[in-house]
Amino acid sequence: MVIGTIKLKIFAPWVHSLKEKRMVVKSLCARIKNKFNVSIAEVEDQDIHQSIVLGVACVTTDNAHADQILDKVIRFIEANTEGEIIHLERENLY
Repeated sequence: MVIGTIKLKIFAPWVHSLKEKRMVVKSLCARIKNKFNVSIAEVEDQDIHQSIVLGVACVTTDNAHADQILDKVIRFIEANTEGEIIHLERENLY
């Protein structure tokens, strides 16, 4: 069993309130959960309106498959948000 995780920080300059940020995060998390069958949540900076920090995890049978899933999630985020990924941490646990 392999657990693949990423933590990514997105800079969202167009967000001007926490309410607007919550709507963006909620929508993005729901789309990613439904499309990739992964666990995702906002894990840090909940009170900073232009910073979105998401944690994503998947469970699979091998390392390559975990990397493939997480790569697709990253590409999806890049394609579906106006924000810029400014930090990314990746880890696979066995």
